Amino acid sequence: MTGMRGKKNSQIQISVKKKTADSRNSVKINERKIAKMKNEIKQYYDKNGYLSWSARKKKYIILGTNSPVNGLVECPQCRIGKLMVIRSRTTKKRFIGCSNYYNGCRASSPLIQRGMLCTTKILCKFCSWPIVLFRYSRKQKWTRQCANIKCKTREIKS
Repeated sequence: MTGMRGKKNSQIQISVKKKTADSRNSVKINERKIAKMKNEIKQYYDKNGYLSWSARKKKYIILGTNSPVNGLVECPQCRIGKLMVIRSRTTKKRFIGCSNYYNGCRASSPLIQRGMLCTTKILCKFCSWPIVLFRYSRKQKWTRQCANIKCKTREIKS
């Protein structure tokens, strides 16, 4: 019995070795790929970030940064994070908030809940928040306004 186990283990080890030596499963790294990866990392790297491989996205992701990829503009309050559209987990409502929230920045502003919303990276001239475009139905034209609810440009004109 012990002799058979020894044969099976040796056969398994041989097949594993052959599989790893197969050229289809190996990645050939050249200087071009390394330079491309370095540029990608430099683009999003922050002094607080660290690198991690994402199996779902099949690329390296920098975690622990205050400047996310989907950020709109620099936060006007803390100047560290970026303002981005966030959907609340509990209430399912959307709002614009700072990515530096967990480090103390409380910059946020509600957005319309019903209707189509399009965010831009254009800054408001008065408060430096992003401009958003919205409409409630397809028949309506797109309306442009500042995302900050306390902005002077959003005051009702009478």
